[in-house]
Amino acid sequence: MVNKISRRALLGGMASSLATGLVAEAPLTSLRPIARTSKADAVAQMVARTALPGQVAFVAADMATGEVVESIEADIPLPPASVAKTFTALYALETLGPDHQFETGVMATGPVANGILHGDLVLAGGGDPNLVTDQLAELAQALKDTGLREVRGDFLVWDNALTNLEEIDAGQDDHLGYNPTVTGLNLNFNRVHFEWKKDGEDFATTMDARSQNFRPEVTSARIRVVDRSGPVFTYRDAGSVDQWTVARRALNNEGSRWLPVRHPALYCGEVFATFARSHGIVLKPAKEVADLPQGHLLVTYQGIPLTELMRGMLRFSTNLTAEAAGLATTKMRTRQNRGLRTSALGMARWADARANGIAPFFVDHSGLGDQSRVTAADMVRFLQADGVSPALRPIMKSIPLVDDNRQRIADDIVTIHAKTGTLNFVSSLAGYMRTSKGRDLAFAYFAADIPARERGKLLGSENPPGARSWNRAARALQNDILRHWALRAG
Repeated sequence: MVNKISRRALLGGMASSLATGLVAEAPLTSLRPIARTSKADAVAQMVARTALPGQVAFVAADMATGEVVESIEADIPLPPASVAKTFTALYALETLGPDHQFETGVMATGPVANGILHGDLVLAGGGDPNLVTDQLAELAQALKDTGLREVRGDFLVWDNALTNLEEIDAGQDDHLGYNPTVTGLNLNFNRVHFEWKKDGEDFATTMDARSQNFRPEVTSARIRVVDRSGPVFTYRDAGSVDQWTVARRALNNEGSRWLPVRHPALYCGEVFATFARSHGIVLKPAKEVADLPQGHLLVTYQGIPLTELMRGMLRFSTNLTAEAAGLATTKMRTRQNRGLRTSALGMARWADARANGIAPFFVDHSGLGDQSRVTAADMVRFLQADGVSPALRPIMKSIPLVDDNRQRIADDIVTIHAKTGTLNFVSSLAGYMRTSKGRDLAFAYFAADIPARERGKLLGSENPPGARSWNRAARALQNDILRHWALRAG
């Protein structure tokens, strides 16, 4: 853990690089285009010294007056990465309401008499992106508590409450857990836990749906260890089964990782059936149905209120949560399910109206797709719009600043609540800063080397050459700029 550093130490450590103060400019809303900082200014010198390949854009503006404190290249559209989730959070909160809860239900299509269901049992998803294995265990317990002992009909699973997405971004590698399938029935962020351990000359492997209290093994996702030089993982859709292989040479003696699930309804159904069986309720293998059958509700699980859901999304940057929330919001606004691109464009139009004429472009709700574009100026205009700060600031993550020795700067100097965004060769941060003198700023920082990112994607590597060092440099520059504002905007 880093130690806190005092204001005196911070001032001393930054004196050489921060020779000039910030320059107040005209109100942000009146600028077309926003005036750029003089090359003589300290922050421009920081950017020049860093020599970060690609483009760097940022704006800081006073929340009380609207005046721009500092800006560079503020009208350049750049990928927001996960900063896009700030739009998604407010889009959902203002449409669905802060107390909205996603529901997962178990239904019966026929009568229950003497503990026997004469009909089908239906596991019906309502789009909850935070459903985990422990909660399916609770749902199975609740089903037992109704007195149900036997199901004469089929076991059906329904996941069409939301538009089904095979994956969020088709440009990502198959094995990346942060690019999952999204449906109306999601479990463990639609990921399965792959674990391996050396067993003689071979490996013992497991695929399970673990959460805090349970880790039931599953058969709807399977993996084989094979001899090959590459790639590390391969995926094949084997009908109702996700079939993975992994290269033996990529495995150490033991380890684990999460892999995406491409048949989440069947995955969820299998896990629920495991818990039902533990209570003596034996179900047939799960069958997917396109339309929700007619029936009556037996038990239901309600997810956490939307405000808390969005708080977790902004803190942990869960892509599935963002997409489920965005799709559900668009469905509420249009009264029908929409595809991902249509829904994302709908969110962009909403943002345009919400912030008086900004022009973001979104291809999804999570920021995973690198074709989305937002300018730093528009980002700050959104953050400054009426009612945005009271809704978002309390649920944003606290962002610490550090000095050159990686010591944390004390909270009495500056507090920052913001959303981070990271892709290979993309780094972003946007939110709110309060200086030691109580001045509130809205800010946005975007950096991207788009040609380098495109070259990295062609390599098919999760970590292309140069990406880690570039992102480290971009985050360091970001930290330096924020320190500059913390001291000079007071």
